[in-house]
Amino acid sequence: MIFGDLRNFEQEGKALPAVLQTGLLFLKNTDLANLSIGRHDIDGDHIFALVSEYESAPKEQKQPESHQKYIDIQYVVRGEEVIGHSFLTSTYEVVQNELATRDLLFYKKADYEADMVLRPGVYGIFFPNDVHRPGCISSEPCSVKKIVIKIDISLL
Repeated sequence: MIFGDLRNFEQEGKALPAVLQTGLLFLKNTDLANLSIGRHDIDGDHIFALVSEYESAPKEQKQPESHQKYIDIQYVVRGEEVIGHSFLTSTYEVVQNELATRDLLFYKKADYEADMVLRPGVYGIFFPNDVHRPGCISSEPCSVKKIVIKIDISLL
């Protein structure tokens, strides 16, 4: 997991693989406030952006998740949310397997979960071994516009 701020991209971006830089540059150079809900291809099925809007919710109402095929760059355009994160272990019980259709596993719980707050400008990068629980409230529920850049892990 990587936690960063786009305002520091010029200094920190050089330390990241080129494919992650591609995703972050999309966020940095795109009019995100006017980007429509849905999928936006950057490089076909290899790199694409998913734009969504929703209300944040209490952590108890969200399930921890992970992916196997894609890395996530999660970025909040409007609003604020907490993302819980932890490292995947063999003890995590899968409660819903959607790998075949959505590259998504949901878990019953995540141990030793730490929280990060995403606000506009701040991003989190989650690899397949990073379990994360997005969309949680920070102080109170709010409307969130979010972009998740999906990057095929085989590009690393």
